[in-house]
Amino acid sequence: MAFCAKCGAALTEGVTFCGSCGTPSEAAAPGAPAPAAAAATPGAMASNVAGLLAYVLGFITGIIFLVLEPYNKDKFIRFHAFQSIFFNVAMIVFWIAYTIVSTVLGFVSFGILGIVMAILGLLIFLGILVYWVFLMYKAYNNEKYMIPYIGKLAAQQAG
Repeated sequence: MAFCAKCGAALTEGVTFCGSCGTPSEAAAPGAPAPAAAAATPGAMASNVAGLLAYVLGFITGIIFLVLEPYNKDKFIRFHAFQSIFFNVAMIVFWIAYTIVSTVLGFVSFGILGIVMAILGLLIFLGILVYWVFLMYKAYNNEKYMIPYIGKLAAQQAG
Protein backbone atom coordinates (compact mmCIF):
# COMPACT_ATOMS: atom_id res chain seq x y z
CA MET A 1 0.00 0.00 0.00
CA ALA A 2 1.24 3.50 -0.83
CA PHE A 3 1.11 6.54 1.43
CA CYS A 4 1.04 10.23 0.55
CA ALA A 5 4.44 11.84 1.16
CA LYS A 6 2.82 15.12 2.25
CA CYS A 7 -0.02 14.14 4.61
CA GLY A 8 0.59 10.42 5.17
CA ALA A 9 -2.88 9.29 4.04
CA ALA A 10 -3.22 5.84 2.51
CA LEU A 11 -3.51 5.89 -1.30
CA THR A 12 -5.43 3.35 -3.32
CA GLU A 13 -3.85 1.80 -6.41
CA GLY A 14 -4.09 3.81 -9.62
CA VAL A 15 -4.97 7.24 -8.15
CA THR A 16 -3.12 10.25 -9.50
CA PHE A 17 -3.80 12.61 -6.56
CA CYS A 18 -4.13 12.19 -2.81
CA GLY A 19 -7.76 12.26 -1.76
CA SER A 20 -6.91 14.09 1.48
CA CYS A 21 -4.55 16.89 0.45
CA GLY A 22 -4.46 16.83 -3.37
CA THR A 23 -0.74 16.10 -3.74
CA PRO A 24 0.16 14.23 -6.98
CA SER A 25 0.64 10.53 -6.31
CA GLU A 26 4.17 10.56 -7.77
CA ALA A 27 5.19 12.00 -4.40
CA ALA A 28 3.85 8.88 -2.73
CA ALA A 29 6.35 6.47 -1.36
CA PRO A 30 5.15 2.87 -1.62
CA GLY A 31 5.16 1.10 1.72
CA ALA A 32 6.56 4.14 3.52
CA PRO A 33 5.07 4.88 6.91
CA ALA A 34 3.12 8.07 7.49
CA PRO A 35 5.36 11.02 8.26
CA ALA A 36 5.69 12.00 11.90
CA ALA A 37 4.89 15.66 11.23
CA ALA A 38 1.49 14.74 9.86
CA ALA A 39 0.50 13.12 13.12
CA ALA A 40 -0.31 16.06 15.36
CA THR A 41 -0.14 15.52 19.08
CA PRO A 42 -3.63 14.52 20.15
CA GLY A 43 -5.13 16.97 22.61
CA ALA A 44 -2.52 19.67 21.97
CA MET A 45 -3.89 23.18 21.84
CA ALA A 46 -3.10 25.76 19.20
CA SER A 47 0.03 27.83 19.73
CA ASN A 48 -1.91 31.10 19.98
CA VAL A 49 -4.05 29.71 22.82
CA ALA A 50 -0.95 28.38 24.59
CA GLY A 51 0.74 31.76 24.13
CA LEU A 52 -2.24 33.48 25.72
CA LEU A 53 -2.35 31.01 28.60
CA ALA A 54 1.35 31.56 29.28
CA TYR A 55 0.39 35.00 30.64
CA VAL A 56 -2.59 33.97 32.78
CA LEU A 57 -0.79 33.19 36.06
CA GLY A 58 2.42 35.06 35.32
CA PHE A 59 5.64 33.17 35.84
CA ILE A 60 3.79 30.02 37.00
CA THR A 61 2.12 29.35 33.64
CA GLY A 62 5.24 30.58 31.86
CA ILE A 63 7.29 27.88 33.56
CA ILE A 64 4.59 25.28 32.93
CA PHE A 65 4.66 25.93 29.17
CA LEU A 66 8.46 25.78 29.15
CA VAL A 67 8.32 22.35 30.78
CA LEU A 68 5.40 20.69 28.96
CA GLU A 69 6.58 18.56 26.06
CA PRO A 70 4.71 19.62 22.93
CA TYR A 71 4.82 23.32 23.81
CA ASN A 72 8.46 23.73 24.82
CA LYS A 73 9.58 23.11 21.21
CA ASP A 74 7.42 25.87 19.68
CA LYS A 75 9.40 29.14 19.47
CA PHE A 76 6.23 31.26 19.57
CA ILE A 77 5.08 29.66 22.83
CA ARG A 78 8.59 29.74 24.29
CA PHE A 79 8.87 33.46 23.52
CA HIS A 80 5.57 34.28 25.23
CA ALA A 81 6.39 32.01 28.18
CA PHE A 82 9.75 33.72 28.73
CA GLN A 83 8.22 37.17 28.24
CA SER A 84 5.51 36.30 30.78
CA ILE A 85 8.12 35.17 33.30
CA PHE A 86 10.32 38.24 32.82
CA PHE A 87 7.34 40.64 32.86
CA ASN A 88 6.02 39.09 36.07
CA VAL A 89 9.41 39.20 37.78
CA ALA A 90 9.85 42.85 36.71
CA MET A 91 6.44 43.72 38.16
CA ILE A 92 7.26 42.00 41.46
CA VAL A 93 10.54 43.92 41.73
CA PHE A 94 8.75 47.16 40.80
CA TRP A 95 6.04 46.67 43.45
CA ILE A 96 8.59 45.87 46.15
CA ALA A 97 10.51 49.06 45.34
CA TYR A 98 7.29 51.09 45.07
CA THR A 99 6.05 49.82 48.43
CA ILE A 100 9.34 50.71 50.12
CA VAL A 101 9.35 54.21 48.62
CA SER A 102 5.66 54.74 49.48
CA THR A 103 6.20 53.63 53.07
CA VAL A 104 9.23 55.86 53.56
CA LEU A 105 7.46 58.86 52.02
CA GLY A 106 4.40 58.16 54.16
CA PHE A 107 6.45 58.20 57.37
CA VAL A 108 8.44 61.27 56.37
CA SER A 109 5.34 63.31 55.46
CA PHE A 110 3.19 62.02 58.36
CA GLY A 111 0.90 60.10 56.01
CA ILE A 112 0.12 62.77 53.40
CA LEU A 113 2.43 61.42 50.69
CA GLY A 114 1.46 57.89 51.71
CA ILE A 115 -2.12 58.60 50.65
CA VAL A 116 -0.97 60.18 47.39
CA MET A 117 1.30 57.19 46.70
CA ALA A 118 -1.56 54.78 47.44
CA ILE A 119 -3.82 56.50 44.90
CA LEU A 120 -0.96 56.61 42.38
CA GLY A 121 -0.31 52.92 43.08
CA LEU A 122 -3.91 52.06 42.20
CA LEU A 123 -3.59 53.91 38.89
CA ILE A 124 -0.30 52.17 38.13
CA PHE A 125 -1.86 48.81 38.99
CA LEU A 126 -4.76 49.52 36.62
CA GLY A 127 -2.29 50.42 33.84
CA ILE A 128 -0.32 47.23 34.40
CA LEU A 129 -3.53 45.19 34.35
CA VAL A 130 -4.58 46.73 31.02
CA TYR A 131 -1.10 46.09 29.59
CA TRP A 132 -1.22 42.47 30.80
CA VAL A 133 -4.56 41.92 29.03
CA PHE A 134 -3.07 43.61 25.93
CA LEU A 135 -0.18 41.11 25.97
CA MET A 136 -2.64 38.21 26.14
CA TYR A 137 -4.62 39.72 23.25
CA LYS A 138 -1.48 40.03 21.10
CA ALA A 139 -0.47 36.42 21.85
CA TYR A 140 -3.95 35.18 20.96
CA ASN A 141 -3.74 37.00 17.61
CA ASN A 142 -0.46 35.20 16.79
CA GLU A 143 1.53 38.42 17.13
CA LYS A 144 4.99 38.46 18.63
CA TYR A 145 4.66 41.76 20.50
CA MET A 146 7.89 42.57 22.30
CA ILE A 147 7.89 44.52 25.55
CA PRO A 148 10.77 47.03 25.51
CA TYR A 149 13.94 45.47 27.01
CA ILE A 150 12.04 42.42 28.30
CA GLY A 151 10.97 41.32 24.81
CA LYS A 152 14.55 41.25 23.50
CA LEU A 153 15.65 39.17 26.45
CA ALA A 154 12.72 36.79 25.96
CA ALA A 155 13.48 36.46 22.23
CA GLN A 156 17.11 35.58 23.01
CA GLN A 157 16.04 32.94 25.52
CA ALA A 158 13.42 31.46 23.19
CA GLY A 159 16.05 30.95 20.49
